[in-house]
Amino acid sequence: MPRLFTALEIPRDAALSLSLLRGGLPGARWIDVENYHLTLRFIGDVEGHVADEIANALDRVHRPSFPLTLSGVGAFGQKKPHAVWAGVSASPDLSSLQAEIERICQRLGIPADPRKFMPHVTLARLRNSSPLDVAQYLSARGNFSTLPFRVSRFVLMSSRDSVGGGPYIVEEAWPLSGADSRASSRVASASDASRIMR
Repeated sequence: MPRLFTALEIPRDAALSLSLLRGGLPGARWIDVENYHLTLRFIGDVEGHVADEIANALDRVHRPSFPLTLSGVGAFGQKKPHAVWAGVSASPDLSSLQAEIERICQRLGIPADPRKFMPHVTLARLRNSSPLDVAQYLSARGNFSTLPFRVSRFVLMSSRDSVGGGPYIVEEAWPLSGADSRASSRVASASDASRIMR
């Protein structure tokens, strides 16, 4: 059973900027550039019929497209760092979209995520990286920022169990209004999504 989550894709130019942050940190396993994404809501392993319900409920999300800027870097795990990430400049539109998806998931009986939503793009998973090495890596890249890009859709992604995350597959996509309809047309119908997830 695939592991599901909703996410924003990272466009090529921003992904290229992120890729320049790779390297210079012992013990880091860098995420492949094509697997960069910003998780909105982790859903987890669900049965096919629940996946269908989620996809159908997400059809009702109608929000405008919005600009987003990746900015700053950080790490998870203070004493024992386990991941480094790029952050996101404050975005009320992003927070509203995430909150609506969270409400939909809870209405469908998916338990609330105990962690507060902290938008980020994971750059690397760490194994035995010293806190000092991580601190030096972060301080050397603290002024990281991308040019703003337009978020034109959000997606339902799946991942199979693997080392380091990925490959991630877009199961279904929903355009945000004001986005170019050709560039953000639905990738798959709900029936396609259910067929994929069984």
